[in-house]
Amino acid sequence: MNKTLGAVALLGASALVLAGCAAGGGGGTASEEPEGAEIRVWLVGTDTPQEARDYLISTFEDENPGSTLVIEEQSWEGLVDKLTTSLSSSDSPDIVEFGNTQAPAFTSVGALLDITDMYEELGGDDLLPGFVEVGSYEGQFYAPPLYSGARVVFADPAFVSEAPATLDDFITTSKELAAANAGKSGFYFAGQDWYNALPFIWENGGEVAVPDGDQWDAQLSSDASVKGLLQVQDLMQNASLAPKDGDNAEPWTPYCEGTSLQFSAPNWAYGLASACETAAPPAAPYVYPLPGIDGGPAQVFAGGSNIGISARSEHPELAKSALRIILSDGFQTIYGENGLIPALKSLASTLGDTEQAQAYAEAASNAKLTPASPNWAEVEASRVLEDFFVKIAQGGDVKALAEEVDAKIEDILNG
Repeated sequence: MNKTLGAVALLGASALVLAGCAAGGGGGTASEEPEGAEIRVWLVGTDTPQEARDYLISTFEDENPGSTLVIEEQSWEGLVDKLTTSLSSSDSPDIVEFGNTQAPAFTSVGALLDITDMYEELGGDDLLPGFVEVGSYEGQFYAPPLYSGARVVFADPAFVSEAPATLDDFITTSKELAAANAGKSGFYFAGQDWYNALPFIWENGGEVAVPDGDQWDAQLSSDASVKGLLQVQDLMQNASLAPKDGDNAEPWTPYCEGTSLQFSAPNWAYGLASACETAAPPAAPYVYPLPGIDGGPAQVFAGGSNIGISARSEHPELAKSALRIILSDGFQTIYGENGLIPALKSLASTLGDTEQAQAYAEAASNAKLTPASPNWAEVEASRVLEDFFVKIAQGGDVKALAEEVDAKIEDILNG
C-alpha cells in the first residue's frame, strides 16, 4: 500500500528501548488472564470494512466472555513515530497494524511478540509469502499479513479494451495513446511514483537492494536496473502529462477528469474510478494486470499491511485469541468480498469471478515487496527515491543518478 511514512528519527533512538520490550509482554495462559480485560486493536485508515470490525468485536467477545475488544483507528500519517513511542510504553495497544514496508522496523527491535509457535495455526504456507518474509526476523515469526492490494492497470474502455501482451507492448501502446490524443496521458506516471517504477526494474532482472553478508548492496545502477529505469523515463516523458515532480496520491482524479486514459494503482482504486463525480465521467475502467517482459503478470509492488501483537501487551493470550480471529476464514472473507486480497491464498476466490477480480488475483500471484531491511522505513522517510525519480522524469542521466541514489540507500541500510 502507498503508506505515507512520518519521519523515523526516533527509530534509532528507540531501538534499545524497544529491544527490551519482549520481556514486558507476558507469557501467561488464558486461565491467567483477568476477567473483564480490554484488548485494544489499532487499525490504520479506513481500508478494513465496518463489517469486518464488527465481526472481530462480536466473535472475540463471544469467545472470551467478560472481556471486550476496542478498535482504535489510526492515521497513516506519522504512524511509524507513533508506533515507536506507543509500543515501548506501559500503555501499549495489544495489537497493531502497519504497512508491509514498515514491518521490518518493528520485527527487528523486540517491539512485537514472537508468535513463531502460531505460524501453522494462523495459516502456515497458505499465508501470503512476501508478507511472511517481512513479518519475520532471524528465523522467528512476528507479524502475519493482514491483507494485500495488487497493483493493476485501469484503462478507459473507450480507448483500451484488450491487455497488451508484454511490457514492451504496454509501453508502445501507452505512448501511442498519448500521441493520438492531445492533452491526455496514455499512462499517468507522476515523477515521484517509485511504486509503479519498481516492476520495470524487477522485470528486467534488476533489484533495489539485496543482502550481501551482513550488509546491503544497492543495485539501481546495475545494467539490468538501468534498462528498466530507461523504460520508466520513456513513459514519464512520452506517455504521461503528469507533473514531473508530482506524486501519485490520487491517480484516479485525472482519469475521472478525462485527462488520463490509463493509470496504475492498488485494486481498491476501482471503486473510485468507477464512481467519478465529474461533469462527463468516463465509463468504469477496464482492468488488467501489468504484463511482464515475456508475458504473464509483471512483478508489481504488493501494497497492504501486516499485523502483530505488542511485546508489551498486558493480555497476550487474549491478544492471540483476537489474532486468530483476524486470520480466520470468516474475517478474511470479508476483506475478499470488499475487494481486498485476503492474507490467505486459499481465499482468493472470495474476490469473486468478475473480470476485475480475475485481474487482481493474477496480479497478486506475482507481487513482490521492498527489501526486508530493518532500516527500509528510513529509506522511505528520507524520500531519496522520490527525488531520484523526479530527476529521471525531468530527463536526467539515468546511470549517473542511479549511482548517486545507490550510495544514499546503502548509507541508510547499512548505517
